[in-house]
Amino acid sequence: MILKFIYTLFIGILLALFVGFGIAAFYEEPKYPEPPISLRYSSPVYPETKESTAASRLKADQIKQDKLEKDFQKKISVYNRNVSVIALTAAIIYLIVSLTLTKHLMLLSDGLLLGGVFTLLYGIGRGFGSNDSKFQFIMVTIGLVISLVLGYIKFIKPKPER
Repeated sequence: MILKFIYTLFIGILLALFVGFGIAAFYEEPKYPEPPISLRYSSPVYPETKESTAASRLKADQIKQDKLEKDFQKKISVYNRNVSVIALTAAIIYLIVSLTLTKHLMLLSDGLLLGGVFTLLYGIGRGFGSNDSKFQFIMVTIGLVISLVLGYIKFIKPKPER
């Protein structure tokens, strides 16, 4: 009995990792912009001093870096939203397959179910990185609906008499 539980847990974790690493392998995350050397190794510029050429160059580099970081934030938000949708789709597929295998392969069905739940949690977590509260709400709502329907089908729904 304990071996079956461990196997089910193992399958669930591997399925979630499969989706996470698959997304990372085939859909690259935007790279954070490297700050120029002038911003990494510079002395502080005090506002009361007269702006020198070096200070104005430093200020220009900082403005450019701020723009690059803002662009990166937009890209990473879109990326996180897309990853969230991909993970949610994979979770739904796992859950559907799990529910169709219930009668035939109970052990694999439970592993797929757990993998779907872990993948759903991963997708919701990545959705929080989208910086879009409406999208986050939609992801959590979908997760809630899936969990309620799944719980009903798996644990409450009466089995037909044979």
